Amino acid sequence: MQYRKNKNGDDWSVLGYGCMRFSKNGTSIDLDKAEQELMEAYRQGINYYDTAYIYQGSEEALGKILEKNGIREQICIATKLPHYLLKDRKKAEEMFKTQLKRLRTNYIDNYLMHMLTDVDTWKHLEENGVRDFLEEKKAEGTIKNIGFSFHGNTDAFLKILDAYDWDFCQIQYNYIDEISQAGRTGLEEAQRRGIPVIIMEPLRGGKLANVPEEAKKLIADYEKRSEGTYSAAKMGLRWLYDQPGVTVVLSGMNSLEMVQENVKTAAEALPGCMSDDERALVEQVKTIIQKNTRVGCTGCRYCMPCPAGIDIPATFFSWNTMASEGKKTARAEYLRTSAMATNTVPPSKCVGCGKCEKICPQQLPIRKLLKEADHELRPFYLRAAEPLIKKLMRR
Repeated sequence: MQYRKNKNGDDWSVLGYGCMRFSKNGTSIDLDKAEQELMEAYRQGINYYDTAYIYQGSEEALGKILEKNGIREQICIATKLPHYLLKDRKKAEEMFKTQLKRLRTNYIDNYLMHMLTDVDTWKHLEENGVRDFLEEKKAEGTIKNIGFSFHGNTDAFLKILDAYDWDFCQIQYNYIDEISQAGRTGLEEAQRRGIPVIIMEPLRGGKLANVPEEAKKLIADYEKRSEGTYSAAKMGLRWLYDQPGVTVVLSGMNSLEMVQENVKTAAEALPGCMSDDERALVEQVKTIIQKNTRVGCTGCRYCMPCPAGIDIPATFFSWNTMASEGKKTARAEYLRTSAMATNTVPPSKCVGCGKCEKICPQQLPIRKLLKEADHELRPFYLRAAEPLIKKLMRR
């Protein structure tokens, strides 16, 4: 495993473990499976583990695994304070105590303000005493490093960098988002200031690992011309490691095979590792993906649960399948998914409350997109037959 330095000179593994996508057993995290995967990551040298207050069950699962295996002191825990649930400093204190209890620790290595979108959001936190709260925790040693995760545009990111002496930051960044979100401009400005950058959504919720068939053929052709194995996921990760401003790349690994494959990629990927041919391949694949995408949903599930009972990410996944694999496949995927989830309702049941849009990291107009997705995924003849089809599928 390779490591890159933080501001304090400590080593962070270039591959980090994103704990948002632990496998589920029913509605709960499959703790045994998560432990196997996380401990394999630890044995392979991964020492950076990222979770958040709102990732259902994630902090508690991580805490149990670390305590059981006695490795708390050997790893870096990153978790997040959800500003959108805060009213005052007292609430921040309550949340922090809850997080320490869930994680079974008495300090947090990396504490992030979760999902800042503009500098006004940070100023609002300051007005409510959050700056003083953070600096007191840092002074007493219960927080080691203070940072933020970001979902907004480049200009807003640059202003937030100016607003505080940050120890690190976390951005959504991949070859699709090179000029959106914080983008390459934001990454390089953070690097210039000596601020370590943690990368989230490196493969856009798996979209860049499961590319359209046309792109798969290009990648397979490249593999024949290159040494060793090559994949869409490897290409996406190498594109990031190629850039010296990247400190840690988070991956939501939920299989042993994924852990092992990503560790191999991280072991050989240095700044400047990509060839000109490889960079040209990325541009070709990017063009194909953009042509085959209806909606830029990453499947993060921040929008869930929906008050009306709609599975928003599953709906958008099926809708994107329509662009890449055709109407028949997409509609079959939607029916199969909705048939197995007995407590969900179709997108037409959206009540327009807008709760999902307030917390969507991609700032998607979800209510409008649900109507469009419903129109394409559920034409009139499928709506009429849907109850019977679902009943047969469940059998």
